[in-house]
Amino acid sequence: MTAPLRIVEGSYLRDILDQPLALERTLARLQSTSALEDVARRLRDGTRLVLTGMGSSHLGLAPLHLRLVDAGLAPLTVEASELVHYQRALLDEGGLVVLVSQSGRSAEILRVLELVRGRGVATLAVTNTPESPLAREATAVVLTEAGEEATVSCKTYLAAQMALGWLGEVLTGGDREGARAALAETVPGVAAYLAAWRSHVEWLAERLEGVRAVYYTGRGPSLAAAGVAGLVTKESTHRPAEGMSSAAFRHGPMELVGAGVFLLAFAGAARTRALNEALVADVRAAGARGFLAAEDAAEPALRLPAVPELARPVVELLPAEMITLAIAALDGREAGRFERVTKVTGTE
Repeated sequence: MTAPLRIVEGSYLRDILDQPLALERTLARLQSTSALEDVARRLRDGTRLVLTGMGSSHLGLAPLHLRLVDAGLAPLTVEASELVHYQRALLDEGGLVVLVSQSGRSAEILRVLELVRGRGVATLAVTNTPESPLAREATAVVLTEAGEEATVSCKTYLAAQMALGWLGEVLTGGDREGARAALAETVPGVAAYLAAWRSHVEWLAERLEGVRAVYYTGRGPSLAAAGVAGLVTKESTHRPAEGMSSAAFRHGPMELVGAGVFLLAFAGAARTRALNEALVADVRAAGARGFLAAEDAAEPALRLPAVPELARPVVELLPAEMITLAIAALDGREAGRFERVTKVTGTE
């Protein structure tokens, strides 16, 4: 870069820096209730389970889905809009629907609540808004405590991942206290990472200058981070970006790899890390800018806090947040400032 990078600081950045406190408060609030225990017993007795949400709340369900599958359950994860218009048959009497919504009042979530009302369908809400319609109507509620968020999902997403990590153990009869201990490690880890946020952004800006396409990839639980990173990059920078599985990237997007392409692959779990590393190596060999986000990354901006595997989905989005700040700074704009949308989507 020929001139010093000017980072336009705003409410989105303040929300990012508030993430350690949001996690600390959410962890303190994660307590079971009789209603939640009843829902968990119902699930373990064979109740059909549907997981749903919109945007980052939907994409962020991947780790919970996989935890339930590992426990021998058969969850269905369906975007709320598709559930309303094309897969209503899944909302049958006696079933259980887990609805994730930070606001608890987005249009599609309200439509799902309408459809199940009075039909004997149990609903489990994960939300950041205790006074929302979702929290008021749900059979059981898990509340995060991220505080008010101004624009793009950041601290509410991390808090939701913490809640969902704990919820997975509750629903499967797993090790709740072990989960709490694992999740507690994210608080100092996120704080330490964000303490160097400015240098992270400056380092990334040098690697993003002149980039025309940004991709994020991952596998398994890291699909959540890849998908949400693509979404929040578009929303916060007004630049095209895409998140997908590392395998899917080889089935098409690999063809357009070149000097103007930036790829961040999430290393993820050990069982598929080598595949993600190979993708980064192949992308670099083709002339693109490929990097791996991992606990042992050489670059501090891409070095994730070292936390237990259950807690990794809570911290994976951090480098993508820094990327959004870097892209916005390169474009001379404030990251996360809405011009066409609002925080809560009220129209289907």
